[in-house]
Amino acid sequence: MKLYTLKRQFNGYKKGTQFYLIAESEFIGVKEFVLRTKDLKYSISVNESELLKNFFS
Repeated sequence: MKLYTLKRQFNGYKKGTQFYLIAESEFIGVKEFVLRTKDLKYSISVNESELLKNFFS
């Protein structure tokens, strides 16, 4: 699993929070990613532009 870290505060999560990439899907050119916190308690779904803007690997 790939690990992503927040660049800035996003959706109530603090900068530096680590997420695992759980799932990736594409439907008619729109990519969507499901990320789960490192402690596996919470998950979020983001599109490709949000991922690129708010996270780094």
